[in-house]
Amino acid sequence: MLNASIFHPDYFLLMGIPGLEALHLLLSIPFCIMYLMSLLGNSILILVIGANKSLQQPMYLFLMMLASCDILLSSTTVPKTLCIFWFDSHKISFNGCLIQTFFIHFNFATESAILLSMAYDRYRAICHPLTYTSTLTGSFMRKIVIGALFRSICIITPFVFLLNRLPYEGGIVIEHTYCEHMSMARLATANILVNVVYGLIIATSSTGVDLTLIVISYVVIIRAVLRLKSSEVRLKAFNTCVSHICVIILFYTPAFFSFIAHRVGHKYVSLQVHILVANLYVLFPPMMNPIIYGVKTREIRSKVIKMFCRKCFTGRK
Repeated sequence: MLNASIFHPDYFLLMGIPGLEALHLLLSIPFCIMYLMSLLGNSILILVIGANKSLQQPMYLFLMMLASCDILLSSTTVPKTLCIFWFDSHKISFNGCLIQTFFIHFNFATESAILLSMAYDRYRAICHPLTYTSTLTGSFMRKIVIGALFRSICIITPFVFLLNRLPYEGGIVIEHTYCEHMSMARLATANILVNVVYGLIIATSSTGVDLTLIVISYVVIIRAVLRLKSSEVRLKAFNTCVSHICVIILFYTPAFFSFIAHRVGHKYVSLQVHILVANLYVLFPPMMNPIIYGVKTREIRSKVIKMFCRKCFTGRK
């Protein structure tokens, strides 16, 4: 298709995991289970937090936002991946690929901002408990949400334009289970230096800054907790942060591995490992986040148990 002297194909072909085609059907089983668990767990979190006024606090509202992003992130990629594995449905339209790329990176940027907000929430709760409720008000929360969404839109939208400006007169085969910025850019028959540089700038100036601020906040939190005289109070303060720290590790580790693998190339990281880790990034954290918070957070655990017990009792009646 000729579009202002720039050639765009009608569609791309997502190949799944090259070299592991014989295992696609087998791999679809854990992929499907993790996706369903992610949908179920995050939906329960949203329902429980939204339905209980006692959970209408900043920490739980941030968690509800995180659960919403997790559902959107996994739903952007996994259904198409399962179609590839089950039905050999490899085609994806050019615009569909751009949309998928946008939402993958948009969700990553938004989740990173939410995790930073959750770190700030823990910092205020532990280091400045007397001003916690007066600082994290409803209007402040709304500003954080709007700011996170606005930032994500502003920094991710240029990816779409940078990809759309490139000519794709060569191959249409994407060796991946879903579209992302660099996998599309590498198919272009033009210089993609601008795409590479912009990707690096965004990674360092947004996600890199988020992670740095998270680390700084936890250094301050740990110092404040260690100054507490009571060991019981120290343990309680640490327990309120453990879930968040686990989620941070689960979120950033596979994401940065995928980012580095794209830049290093397949010289040091095999294509199969890269694609599998990229899929774990959109599957494992969304599945584990509600489990981590459900197990470690007593308030959420008790509300979930109470909700299911009430339904079971109602059903028996």
